[in-house]
Amino acid sequence: MKKDYYEILGVAKTASADEIKKAYRRLAMKHHPDRNPGDKSAETNFKDAKEAYEVLTDAQKRAAYDQFGHQAFAGGMGGGPGAQGFSGFGDFGDIFGDIFGEAFRGGGGRRGRRSAGPERGTDLGYNITLTLEEAVFGKEITIKVPKLVTCGECGGSGAKKGTSANTCSTCGGSGAVHIQQGFFTLQQTCPKCHGQGKIITDPCSVCHGQGRVRDEKTLSVKIPPGVDTGDRIRLSGEGEAGTHGGPAGDLYVQIQVKPHALFKRQDNDLHCEVPISFVIAALGAEIEIPTLDGKVKLKIPAETQSGEVFRLRHKGVKAEHGHYAGDLYCTVAVETPVNLSAEQKKLLKKFGDALEKDGKNHSPRSATWFDAVKKFFGGKV
Repeated sequence: MKKDYYEILGVAKTASADEIKKAYRRLAMKHHPDRNPGDKSAETNFKDAKEAYEVLTDAQKRAAYDQFGHQAFAGGMGGGPGAQGFSGFGDFGDIFGDIFGEAFRGGGGRRGRRSAGPERGTDLGYNITLTLEEAVFGKEITIKVPKLVTCGECGGSGAKKGTSANTCSTCGGSGAVHIQQGFFTLQQTCPKCHGQGKIITDPCSVCHGQGRVRDEKTLSVKIPPGVDTGDRIRLSGEGEAGTHGGPAGDLYVQIQVKPHALFKRQDNDLHCEVPISFVIAALGAEIEIPTLDGKVKLKIPAETQSGEVFRLRHKGVKAEHGHYAGDLYCTVAVETPVNLSAEQKKLLKKFGDALEKDGKNHSPRSATWFDAVKKFFGGKV
């Protein structure tokens, strides 16, 4: 006597389509033949779960089953397993994609099967740290990269010099075999050649049949002017060697720029802080400031306030593919005198008294600030 479909899936008769689908997935994962090779009981349970799922997820078939039970599909009543239109295992990918994806990618399914043909080598990354000057003006550097390279002894074939690999007799060189499992056929990696399509009977003594050996290669890398942190330089074909005659991967050189003692970079502009004395700020002067191209003159006008910014055009960074360099922005920081002698303090006090006596506003920001404070407190200050 056939077992109740709801009982097979372990769901109630009021179960929703989603609940039925989840129950089926759970059982399919548990009893799938690929996970239970040679287990007839598991194969039977898998087929029963599949049959129950196909009926209970079809509204018409489920209604017939709820009313007549298994008799609904006997004696030509139609609609059940074996009837015309039965989907068999046509939606295998949709149903099992998320369950057996790992198995298919790792060693069984056609999605992740290793190719018997040439395979491209792995891309590699290499991090370098530059000074701001090196990044702005560019330079040529030498790096040493450990990687897999084509074996020089066997030329990458993996076979002993003077010999060659033989075509796999199990898969005929395709690297895959087909296995019939009930209603469907699975394509799996060939267990004999492990997807290579060939068998090496006499392996190379240097690479031991791998076709590649680990080595350290010295490369010269040209850093173009204007690079910045996060930029990458691609060296085509300088990654790891491919297999079975496949092309080598690429090497990506990742740029990191060290902080600078004077300048901060923002895109193609540079920013720096320029400290000046109280006297220079008050009277004005022409001072020397550094740039990446050398020293230049910066005119500080009289009555300059701390925080004012002066722009020097085209004294920043020239972009890698740009025509003009960015700008240099100099922010002035007026310094308060320190370590004053008694005489200097006396002169400074006398200077302050003189400012107060002439009745002029010598501190425009201070006056504006006090006016704002008075307004904030309703004129009571």
